[in-house]
Amino acid sequence: MSKRLTADLASGALTEALADLAEDAARVILPYWRNGVVAESKADDSPVTRADQEAEALILARLAILYPGVQTVAEEAVAADGLPASAEDWFWLIDPLDGTRGFVEGRESFTVNIALIHKGAPVAGVVTAPATATTWRSGAPGAGAFRRRFGESWQPIKVRNRPASPMAVMSHSMTDVEAERLASRHGCVQWQGMDSSLKFCLIAEGRFDAYPRTGPTSEWDTAAGQAVLEAAGGRVMSGDGQPLRYGKPGFGNGGFVALGG
Repeated sequence: MSKRLTADLASGALTEALADLAEDAARVILPYWRNGVVAESKADDSPVTRADQEAEALILARLAILYPGVQTVAEEAVAADGLPASAEDWFWLIDPLDGTRGFVEGRESFTVNIALIHKGAPVAGVVTAPATATTWRSGAPGAGAFRRRFGESWQPIKVRNRPASPMAVMSHSMTDVEAERLASRHGCVQWQGMDSSLKFCLIAEGRFDAYPRTGPTSEWDTAAGQAVLEAAGGRVMSGDGQPLRYGKPGFGNGGFVALGG
């Protein structure tokens, strides 16, 4: 592994660079938003647009220049070429446009996700929400998490202490009955539906307290958000009560819950 990658990870410069890259990908995506973009169906029936493909091409090209030699596992490349046989000790997980269905329908909660994984743990992550021109990132190890509006300075964020009436944020696709049952399981009396990895970031900045998920997700859907949330003082636990890990066979997740303070 390159000395530059490990040095930049330790100093926080890596997620600074990833934030700039994710925001450049957002600028590729935004001209397609609410502009009649057409989605095609992939083999798994999930949607893909030119915005997904062009943003991912930019991210992969730039990462190859910034940090050459690191394995990449990116959603659209996987759809085209298949999954790698196994995960290396260091690898990138990339979702160039998380929440494509909502993006096509004109909703705001779609994101760009870039995460660095080391031996199964998300050690750095950046999430950008193009529609609101906002980016969240983990800092250097132990330095916390940060948020900025495009072009502005970074502001520290952290999870809130669990309030008397905790709030859950849930997948937008859940029915009201399912969402209420799942929210109450985690002690939440209120909930709000939302697309994409934005849910992790809103817990990280203290606006919500839990994000429970029972349905399957891909690892590139969750890794960047987990890195941000953990840096802000939260946690993401799999069904066995252990931190959600990466590089699993098939690069898929089972159920999990993301929690704040």
